[in-house]
Amino acid sequence: MTALTLVLGGTGKTGRRVVQRLTALDEPVRIGSRSGGLPFDWEDPATWAPALTGVKAAYVSYYPDLAAPGAGEAIGSFAEIAVNSGTRRLVMLSGRGEDEAVACEKALAESGADWTVLRCSWFDQNFSEGYLLGPVLSGHVVLPVPAVGEPFVDADDIADVAAAVLTQAGHAGQAYELTGPRLLTFADAVAEIAAATRRPIGYTAVPAADYAEAMAAEGVPGEVIELLTYLFTTVLDGRNAHLGNGIRQVLGRPARDFANYARDAAATGIWDQQ
Repeated sequence: MTALTLVLGGTGKTGRRVVQRLTALDEPVRIGSRSGGLPFDWEDPATWAPALTGVKAAYVSYYPDLAAPGAGEAIGSFAEIAVNSGTRRLVMLSGRGEDEAVACEKALAESGADWTVLRCSWFDQNFSEGYLLGPVLSGHVVLPVPAVGEPFVDADDIADVAAAVLTQAGHAGQAYELTGPRLLTFADAVAEIAAATRRPIGYTAVPAADYAEAMAAEGVPGEVIELLTYLFTTVLDGRNAHLGNGIRQVLGRPARDFANYARDAAATGIWDQQ
């Protein structure tokens, strides 16, 4: 039987794209999710070892976020089980500028795996497949983020890199910085989407306390509010306002520009007002 590649979060923004690319390469894939045929749940360690049976490599995407409490311990424990079961190649989706992500990367490396880390900036697709879709559709995005540059990265680029690293030699022990080709503020990004959709979409920066209060009024769970507020106010304080070269390092081509993402996403109708 041909060894499998396990894709954790295989139905998520990056995971499903990684599955598509590996499948196109005729690589046998096991989707790691709570609803999978062989379930995988980060909150249930009993599901980890069975999901690793017959697996040669794994794409490690932690839910809900590497900044969540207990993420480092979970990553370390999973990596240890993986190595002991014969799954030595582990490719982890990580973030830039997060102390908690660094701790998770350290736990991965200490497992003895042939590890590779993909340190990613904010996803373009958060505006079309995530929590910012609603605000874009409403015509007004409100966030506690000032005019700080962020090199938004396309999830398709991340998946291309992940598929290459999972199937090619020479990437063990590497940490790749995956970003887009230019810095944009959130206001810039929203303006790009407005141009692509040909309709007005505004952006307003608000204090973090006001943002948290508004989310609470909408019934968002407290732990989610705390996590999002932390990410917006800490990771987007300017520490990541620089470009990475990981996409070119791995793929030999430039990163995809946000304007191209906005144009293609608009063409799907995802931002059409109902």
